[in-house]
Amino acid sequence: MAEHKHRFPKLHNAAWPGVVGKGDGGEPPIDLDTMLDLTAGAEYDGIKFDGFDLFLYLPHIDIDSTLRSDDAIKELADKARRRQLDVGTVVAPIWPPTGGGSAMDPAEGRRAFLGQVKKGCRVAMKLREMGVRPHGHVRIDSACGTAAWYDDPEENQKRIAETFREACKIAEDHGETLAAEGEICWGGMHSWRRMVQLLEMVDRPQTLGFQADMAHTLLYLMGYNAPEDAIVPPDFDWNNREAFDAAYKKLTDALRPWTIDLHIAQNDGTVHGSGSHDKTGRHCLPNVEGGKLDIPYHAGFWLREPSGKPVQRIKHVCWDGCMFPNAVMMKRETWNSILRAMVEVRDRHGWDE
Repeated sequence: MAEHKHRFPKLHNAAWPGVVGKGDGGEPPIDLDTMLDLTAGAEYDGIKFDGFDLFLYLPHIDIDSTLRSDDAIKELADKARRRQLDVGTVVAPIWPPTGGGSAMDPAEGRRAFLGQVKKGCRVAMKLREMGVRPHGHVRIDSACGTAAWYDDPEENQKRIAETFREACKIAEDHGETLAAEGEICWGGMHSWRRMVQLLEMVDRPQTLGFQADMAHTLLYLMGYNAPEDAIVPPDFDWNNREAFDAAYKKLTDALRPWTIDLHIAQNDGTVHGSGSHDKTGRHCLPNVEGGKLDIPYHAGFWLREPSGKPVQRIKHVCWDGCMFPNAVMMKRETWNSILRAMVEVRDRHGWDE
């Protein structure tokens, strides 16, 4: 048995792959209890997941019910305690189909967006007060597509920044922080350069940071949906590891100073969408044939400063298997293999405190 000497970052699994990309004529959702049981049941070399990250929406939780009482939040806390899992980052349902609105819309869309952020921050705060959420953030994005954003890029970027600044006020009122996840499908966050620009425009680093996902950010290199910001050419040779690492370093050097949350994931250089979810970086199993990332190695581009020191503000890392087929998610070996990759990341880049 290998020596596993580090206690941080904690290792989390995401519950939302049971919901995101499901329904809408596709595969049915997987309920929260099943997702948590799969998480709690995984094991590698005597190590288990420490916690889970949570999507605050149906069918996993009715976020509107949390306004009437704390019963649904207490039930969540009990689900975590029974399985000896912590709750980490929670995803606020800020998209129009879930009751939210576009952050790019300065009127009703913004009001709806901020209303959902407030609900999400309240749930996050309550879980923290109940003692089951020692760390984590409230995850957001711009809730708008790239086509509409390109109608007026600079003005639309200003509008998103204004909405995010208002969201920061809400988060601060609840003692929370926001993690903005950049993906190629979210307007204004669809390229590494625009993501950095947006964070700088909001200028609230104590409250708003970046949530990096290794599958999604790989597509930033290619300029998918933003060819003007591509770092590698269309005919890039992925087998040229020196060139790959140089491009990946440019990407992570720009975003790492803002990064407060990290999704460990694999990508094969392609996009994928299912249900109502737009195409974004495809999540793959850790050792899938054609995977472009050496997960433990490339995770270090995010988890270590240029000096080599671990990025200790990232208290937990989370595996994201968003839009995996249900048949894959229901296999125990899926989660054991994923946990193994997570343990290898911590062994190589972790710390103690």
